Amino acid sequence: MVNPEGTRQVWLDTLLAIGDPVLNALDRGELHKRLPTQFHPERARYACLEAFGRLISGMAPWLELEGLESEEERLRARYNDLVLKGIDSATDPDSPDYMNFSDEGQPLVDAAFLAHALIRAPLALAGRLPAEVKKRLIRELRRTRRTVPPKTNWLLFSAMVEAALHLLGDEDYDRMRIDLALHLHMDWYKGDGMYGDGPDFHWDYYNSFVIQPMLVDLAAAVRDTSPDYARMEELILARAARYASVLERMIAPDGTYPYIGRSIVYRFGAFQHLAQASLQHFLEEKISPAQVRCALTAVIRRMMDTPGTLDRDGWLAPGLYGYQPELTEGYISVGSLYLCSTVFLPLGLAPQDPFWSAADTKWTSAKIAAGEQIDADGALYR
Repeated sequence: MVNPEGTRQVWLDTLLAIGDPVLNALDRGELHKRLPTQFHPERARYACLEAFGRLISGMAPWLELEGLESEEERLRARYNDLVLKGIDSATDPDSPDYMNFSDEGQPLVDAAFLAHALIRAPLALAGRLPAEVKKRLIRELRRTRRTVPPKTNWLLFSAMVEAALHLLGDEDYDRMRIDLALHLHMDWYKGDGMYGDGPDFHWDYYNSFVIQPMLVDLAAAVRDTSPDYARMEELILARAARYASVLERMIAPDGTYPYIGRSIVYRFGAFQHLAQASLQHFLEEKISPAQVRCALTAVIRRMMDTPGTLDRDGWLAPGLYGYQPELTEGYISVGSLYLCSTVFLPLGLAPQDPFWSAADTKWTSAKIAAGEQIDADGALYR
């Protein structure tokens, strides 16, 4: 384990090392030119929006954080400006980095991750967009409505886009898409903190990649519009806290975890939900923020210290530990891999928060493996 005073810097340095190739290329109007597309070239037309939307979804809480000082605040302000400029380029038809919001299918997914970034940074991103850029962004987000989402986690993508349109002041946002996504996911709940991806249950990390983080934030976005939504949010948060505990228990003492199901090359994006529970302070009492910090740091370091995780130009390579293309599905491009940035959500907490300031401590599996006494685990019956 590492010294808590230095851990935040390790996390920030890692996030920026991952994000710099994307944001620096976009700043120069060269993302389409520079983003590697030789891997699954048939996915190239989606890759830029994938990389940008997913990256800023994880970076957004840090951009939103106020009260930072010295070098970190200088960096935050610089990257805030880079992301705003990126949204400008992504939505400008005359830009060499104009992104694909209009094709049916995949653009809905990554427009939703970009939308989630706006929800996570309503002041630093949504609130700082120039009027013309906001108008263009609303237009591009609306284009994704041509995709009729299947009855799976994709309903949440449509809902998140509508939540962002509402945030941006679009009076024609479709609240029914949000309502449908929330109510169907209540029907798809399987028990003990886990939802199906549609009616079916899958052993994978989509409860963390998409389902629970978006459910939590969508419920918060509409809670004040109806008492029914307020009651639904209470249930969603109880289940979310349980699932965060399950994720924490999955991290072995050496920083490995079960590599099961689809999209495992999103790497530590598998722990987005645990990161969000830390950011929003809904961890169960038996899980301390410091043990989550230490567990996630072990996961991050183990992967990032493996040669080949970043290619020679700094882009993420497909795989878990280095370059392992056989682990990928056909829908994955290099841009897809940037969902890993969502593990860094706790950078949106102030350095004084216990997540960062409390002393290092073992996480659950490390305590058990060391012979320590801890309470037995138990299921959630809600």
